[in-house]
Amino acid sequence: MIQTSVNAISKAVTVCAVCVILMFSAAHAEATAQTTPQNLKEKTMQQIRGSFDVQLQAQPAAEAIASAALGRRTILKQFHGELDAASLGEMLSVHTAVKGSAAYVALERVSGTLSGKRGSFVLMHTGLMDKGQSSLTVQVVPDSATEELQGLSGTMQIEIREGKHFYVFDYQLP
Repeated sequence: MIQTSVNAISKAVTVCAVCVILMFSAAHAEATAQTTPQNLKEKTMQQIRGSFDVQLQAQPAAEAIASAALGRRTILKQFHGELDAASLGEMLSVHTAVKGSAAYVALERVSGTLSGKRGSFVLMHTGLMDKGQSSLTVQVVPDSATEELQGLSGTMQIEIREGKHFYVFDYQLP
């Protein structure tokens, strides 16, 4: 009789342990599904729009690469709107013998406030024109943000309409 009771208790404990494990696994799977990086991205992605003023100032090529015929310019920008910031940067560009074909790369450090949060971050530009067909990628350099903007990621689109410059900035903060 005692052996039967011990077996019954043992089976009950095993069943309860399995139930606890299954409940924990289900709860863990549900929590993990709710906090995947994709879900976090969807929850915190913001989009802002505004304008900016830009000055591109031609600079001489470094002596060692002058024969490469690359253009070099400094970038000075002032962003307006929810991105209230100034930026300093540098651009390298090349034009080809084919009209409408060219490329540029640039880095710029943006310092100011983004939706009221202070700090700085770096944008990386990659622009390409292939016989008039253009593509441009501008993205936040990972881990470049400081102060209240630490963890910032995102991409920026640049639009030029009637000689004025505008941005659309899709970003997220942790």
